[in-house]
Amino acid sequence: MERRPPGSSRPTEPGPCLSGQRGADQAASASLQSAARARPGRHPLAVAAVLPAGGCGERMGVPTPKQFCPILGRPLISYTLQALERVCWIKDIVVAVTGENMEVMKSIIQKYQHKRISLVEAGVTRHRSIFNGLKALAEDQLNRKLSKPEIVIIHDAVRPFVEEDILLKVVTAAKEHGCSDCDLEFGTECLQLALKYCCTKAKLVEGSPDLWKVTYKRDLYAAESIIKERISQEICVVTDTKEDNKHVSHLLEEVLKSELNHVKVTSEALCHAGRDLQKIILDQCYNFVCVNVMTSDFQETQKLLSMLEESNLSILYPVVVVSVHFLDFKIVPPSKKMENLMLIREFAKEVKKRNIWLCGLLISYPQDEQKLQESLREGAIIIASLIKERNSGLIGQLLIA
Repeated sequence: MERRPPGSSRPTEPGPCLSGQRGADQAASASLQSAARARPGRHPLAVAAVLPAGGCGERMGVPTPKQFCPILGRPLISYTLQALERVCWIKDIVVAVTGENMEVMKSIIQKYQHKRISLVEAGVTRHRSIFNGLKALAEDQLNRKLSKPEIVIIHDAVRPFVEEDILLKVVTAAKEHGCSDCDLEFGTECLQLALKYCCTKAKLVEGSPDLWKVTYKRDLYAAESIIKERISQEICVVTDTKEDNKHVSHLLEEVLKSELNHVKVTSEALCHAGRDLQKIILDQCYNFVCVNVMTSDFQETQKLLSMLEESNLSILYPVVVVSVHFLDFKIVPPSKKMENLMLIREFAKEVKKRNIWLCGLLISYPQDEQKLQESLREGAIIIASLIKERNSGLIGQLLIA
């Protein structure tokens, strides 16, 4: 199953449709896709991508090649593959990787369920690796897996934040201006040298601010920060259908909306059908707050965890679940309740295997209105921190607001 991060988009038709009759500046405009579909005589281009991924990452200063360095437990190259996979008009993605890392790459493709990926062996230089990728796309083979493309996008395996609109502009520029088959022999992709020596038209397409290359170790932390920010933009508050739970859940939802005005907060009932909640899961919300009122067991939380495990949502990104418990300590001794609540450690240990990060939050209830609002605000701050920071050291911890 192909996944996409929040905010990504897909074209309504497969393939950028270009007639080749208009200038590149017009073609690369924001309305290029709709205009291209409206032009007569259009045809979908056959587009492929080649990712050279044979480098050893000397400047990174770590033993692992940078394309395989983990971000939130997942190799960097997997994020780049995901960015290209979500562009449905890129038909084939060829990755050039060294022989010693071939099995590692195969395991990444399998574990994160990447599609449309083919592997070739990397060359001794970046340009030899690109050549090997192009050769695989150009070769005539019986029962061939790859189709011959009209345009090939060459993209660094360690630029994980490339967006579809940039790729579309590059494809458009290539169609309008043509490309060279000599660049690889000159050993450079530099625009000025290509123009000077290769007797070809070329165009420089300006990229977005996020289109940067992970080169140094500090870049890994920057990339992780961007990914955390992107998957922390939505929170789903989940409760059962009891009236008491609805009331408290609504209070918590309102405080979250007030304290986290830059985050989308929704709420859903955890009923047996769970259709609305299933839709939220399918839409790739990676943050859940499960509300348990007047109970110290984890029945509601366990239902949610089961749904998340069945959905495979957590294959690409860690899913944070905060199990919130509103408890009246006047009815049952705190020691008994705390004993039950400490079971969260066992639950968290089990679901962590599926990349689901479970934490607990305890709020005293009932309280007078002012104290309850203070506790809810403290709880909202804790929830926001757990979701945004995604600190694996807090998995299985029970926090108190």
